Amino acid sequence: MWRGLWTLVSRAARGPHSPRLCTRQGSGYRAPGSGATIFALSSGQGRCGIAVIRTSGPASGHALQSLTAPRDLPLARKACLRLLSDPRSGEPLDRALVLWFPGPQSFTGEDCAEFHVHGGPAVVSGVLQALGSVPGLRPAEAGEFTRRAFAHGKLSLTEVEGLADLIHAETEAQRRQALRQLDGELGDLCRGWAETLTKALAHVEAYIDFSEDDNLEEGVLDQADSEVRKLEVALGVHLRDARRGQRLRSGAHVVVAGPPNAGKSSLVNLLSRKPVSIVSPEPGTTRDVLETPVDLAGFPALLSDTAGLREGVGPVEQEGVRRAQKRLEQADLILAVLDASDLASPASCNFLDTVVIPAGARNPNGSRQRLLLVLNKSDLLPAGRSDLHPDLPSHLLLSCLTGEGLDGLLEALKKELAALCGDPSTGPLLTRSRHQHHLRGCLDALGLLRGQVRGQWKLRPRLEEHPEALGYLGTA
Repeated sequence: MWRGLWTLVSRAARGPHSPRLCTRQGSGYRAPGSGATIFALSSGQGRCGIAVIRTSGPASGHALQSLTAPRDLPLARKACLRLLSDPRSGEPLDRALVLWFPGPQSFTGEDCAEFHVHGGPAVVSGVLQALGSVPGLRPAEAGEFTRRAFAHGKLSLTEVEGLADLIHAETEAQRRQALRQLDGELGDLCRGWAETLTKALAHVEAYIDFSEDDNLEEGVLDQADSEVRKLEVALGVHLRDARRGQRLRSGAHVVVAGPPNAGKSSLVNLLSRKPVSIVSPEPGTTRDVLETPVDLAGFPALLSDTAGLREGVGPVEQEGVRRAQKRLEQADLILAVLDASDLASPASCNFLDTVVIPAGARNPNGSRQRLLLVLNKSDLLPAGRSDLHPDLPSHLLLSCLTGEGLDGLLEALKKELAALCGDPSTGPLLTRSRHQHHLRGCLDALGLLRGQVRGQWKLRPRLEEHPEALGYLGTA
């Protein structure tokens, strides 16, 4: 019975009909069309100094011999200079470095060859056409090299996800997180949890098998229960932190808000380093929400420019104000912008009372909405800044015109976004909803296990009578 429960718990990381969270598939999975030999341009599209073309599959060696002279294969994993020729006409294509990676010591686990050719479009096109003429070769589908690496146990599923994130990383924080996941840190964490659970179940099995043996130490079940409780706590901590990992992958939502003519659009253009929004001295220029992805101090963010918040406007601008208020409710971070030279105006005072001060108050869930108050147009202030409001909350002075104060704002943004997105250097983060789903499944199964350990199993219906639970645990 206990061994059966261990099977259920160990499979909980899958969920119904889905692969395990951090497993390497190995020989248990065969990619569609994996018997064919594939080829593709592995480096980026476009003109470059060197382009890399890769093959993978049983005919890789034949393809290498067909295009090169002399025809013998080079030493494994040693770069060799060869003349490439079209196997149909014998016409020279390029003089290139070629490499031979016999499986399983290759990226995909299969025989692989690489052609490092000059990156002109005509050269790349000619080599690809020549490979297409070799019998048994076909162009690779998108992601097929990585899929084969997964199929042959060269990469786990989380490492595949890390590789995809690394390719698409646009900020320093995303790069660090993706590289740590590609290096297997999330997989190592999951395997550590599995080892803890294995030890706990070993104590339980020892108690059942040898409970009447005088040599068995006392408190074995209590020790197992304690280990499972610690594991539940660890899983819970990572689940509660999962939203930060998702923000790191997709970007935190940063909303720029304030009264008309405070300089919101100028700030958006300054932070995005491009003219995203129209800047005009006429109030109400921005009427809809303008969004742009940006790199803020090394963190990804979706920056939203909103309509100036004011009353007594026409129906079009009123709709813009309504949308701005909706964005404020959804924001991860608010950049509240005020005109430093016009703090006593009704619009500024109303914005302070309705947005800035409430954001600092605790919500019903006990948290505070993150907000940075930016006083723009500091270049218009007289020396000594004597006209600033004495009751202003903590704020940053900035001039979008001169750039003075920008470094301080970026440093404050870095601190806020690090808290929102997490610090990749502190450990692996859960960056996908799939990770959360499987860990929640593990927690549910651990709850069943701990009830069994504490002798409460008889108070529960038999697990086999719960098709829904069985389906969730991957046993249906």
